[in-house]
Amino acid sequence: MESNSQRKLHAAAGEFEIIPELETLTDVRHGGRAVEVVGGLKTVVTLLEEGSERMCLVTTHFGPSFPVNLSKLIRESISQELGIAVSRVLIFTSHNHTSVALAANGVLAYNAYKSGAPEAELLPVGEEFLKRLLETARSLAGRLEPVSVWWALGEESRISYNRKGRREDGSTYLMREEDRALLGKDFVGDVETDAPVIVLKNEEGKAVVGFLQFTAHPVTAFHPENTVIFGEWSQLVCERVGAEIGAPVGFLQGCAADVNSKEMFTGGPGRSRDFAGMLGDSYLAAMSSLRRSERDGFDVHLEKVGVPLASLPSGEELRTELEEIDSFIERAKGGDEDTLTCAGQNFAVALSPSYRAWLAGLIRPWTAWALKFHEEDAAGSLAKVQEMEIATIRIGDVGIVGLPCEPFQNIGRQIKKLSSLPLTIPCGYMNVNHGYVPDSKNTGDNEYMSAHHRYTKFRPPFRNPAGDVLADAGAEKLNEFWKNGH
Repeated sequence: MESNSQRKLHAAAGEFEIIPELETLTDVRHGGRAVEVVGGLKTVVTLLEEGSERMCLVTTHFGPSFPVNLSKLIRESISQELGIAVSRVLIFTSHNHTSVALAANGVLAYNAYKSGAPEAELLPVGEEFLKRLLETARSLAGRLEPVSVWWALGEESRISYNRKGRREDGSTYLMREEDRALLGKDFVGDVETDAPVIVLKNEEGKAVVGFLQFTAHPVTAFHPENTVIFGEWSQLVCERVGAEIGAPVGFLQGCAADVNSKEMFTGGPGRSRDFAGMLGDSYLAAMSSLRRSERDGFDVHLEKVGVPLASLPSGEELRTELEEIDSFIERAKGGDEDTLTCAGQNFAVALSPSYRAWLAGLIRPWTAWALKFHEEDAAGSLAKVQEMEIATIRIGDVGIVGLPCEPFQNIGRQIKKLSSLPLTIPCGYMNVNHGYVPDSKNTGDNEYMSAHHRYTKFRPPFRNPAGDVLADAGAEKLNEFWKNGH
């Protein structure tokens, strides 16, 4: 029979940094290479144990999202190394865009629907990443120690903005920095301002590991045609809080589909550092009132949830769209600076016409695929739901819901509203990425995030209640944990 000490929550954590070389292949998916190395990229590995149950959390600033074949390799490798089920190994990325590719043939989940994904072929930096990851994980079992769970909730409203714009005619658009400037001085809009922090402390009161969460794409230092290697404000703020508590700190990205950090394509590393300072101040202020969880231990559950899919646009709509895309690509390749909007997408003036042509080319295959279904009278054979595997976690009084996609912020808000736990942290960008998933209020619009099916190979649009079903499932399981917990 296990003693109370054995049943208590135990934890251990380790951190490593990799500094990729200049001209390393970046993760912008068009073959671009890094033009500058501003700093290394860090990863925190945390092992939790309660009785005979273990769970490993990997929080990393590598990659906006992990390809499905790379995620599979990493999770299976850690599973084997630690002797735990793959379902107990979870990867959370900060969604940092100033990163590098780890695999030569990485395929994101939303591009694997038609033909799946081959076994991951690691690049040299990917081989180093996996080696360091397994070394770190291997060191944790012997360092596990009893911990208590402490948490606080800060607030930050200065570094982000809602990037889904609405025109007077009701149409929507992805709000670039030049669009934001037109809406008044330092436009923000509707953003999630919660800045939660979790600290696991040992019996001497010293921190073993911490976790931060915030809701915004870390894209202040990002420019896809001149990509630097840099951990962005999301890594810098973890470093600052880590120095304060004397322990590794991992980052959990919120439901940031429609929320950016400010100054995308224009801010650079300097402004990213400024934003890290602002966010860090907010976390440190909150940590002055850390409270101890009343409950101990952890729970974790993975389940597949079907997000409902809609029918395809009409054949006429698709033919018109295909003509628009082809015309746009031809003009952009010719250097036309006026190539800024195409089929509901709008592109930043900071991008070259040739790059805009490449971006428009990404949506053409979907339109051609959808049109073919109409021409073959096969639209009725399409899937009615897209399954996504979500994770629901309780650590002490804190609930975490991990979603394998880029969820709109209202999905996260629904999770928090429906949850009974004292602190609930909704997260996207877990394990794999099924692309942007709107809540019911944002379904059916035509801008980049709401109509992201155009970038998949191949999935129909979402239909209501869309991502609300993810919120319902995650909150339901959290409440079950809370009702039946310690």
